[in-house]
Amino acid sequence: MKDLLNRYGLLLTTIFAVLTGFWILVLVVLPNIYLFEHSFKPYLPVAELGGPKDVYSLDNYMTFFRSPIHISVFFWTVIYSAFVTFICFLIAYPLAYYLSKVSARALLPTIFLLLFIPLWVSEVLRSFAWFIILALKGPLNASLLGLGIIEDPVRWITGFRGVIIGLVYTYVMFMLFPLYNAIQSLDTNQIEAAEDLGASRWRIHWRVIIPHSKPGIASGCVMVFMLAAGSILVPT
Repeated sequence: MKDLLNRYGLLLTTIFAVLTGFWILVLVVLPNIYLFEHSFKPYLPVAELGGPKDVYSLDNYMTFFRSPIHISVFFWTVIYSAFVTFICFLIAYPLAYYLSKVSARALLPTIFLLLFIPLWVSEVLRSFAWFIILALKGPLNASLLGLGIIEDPVRWITGFRGVIIGLVYTYVMFMLFPLYNAIQSLDTNQIEAAEDLGASRWRIHWRVIIPHSKPGIASGCVMVFMLAAGSILVPT
């Protein structure tokens, strides 16, 4: 907070704090409180809302714990969301390191523009695009067959493979930007010092860069996991 005051002054710092607090309250806290409160009520038609059946109870939670199907869906959702988060990290970390420490600054605007362009397209259109790409006779199978990597077409959309690919593509940017901000704040002299002391590449990442990037990793993992776990549109 002191750094913000010193950099932007009292007025701008207050505006930032108020806008951030408003965003967290209106878009995060209140909606979750609303959902939590409605979880104790039955799902009723609009005409019956406020009627004698619209009462608080634990029926929804008891139904969840009594049904093995609901429990199975819940745990598989957690497992696949964690897997999507891990894949997003594997993809985003090298890219974030390249953008922050390797790439020439003159190329950064162009690279970021290329990364941002897909986000300007509707999520529905992007999902349909992947549906075409992953089709049995789509361009992905055609490319893999042409290169001789596979002998028979793969049904990518069958099971959870298509869902995982779609979720990774949709949410990988939410992992990239927190990682980029965290790695960019690392002093390059620390990396050079580790190299001068004989540390290998993987050891520099493991002992210097990743520990420094923990806040960005945590932020990206939380965002990707929560978005993947709560996503309905992409799997549908």
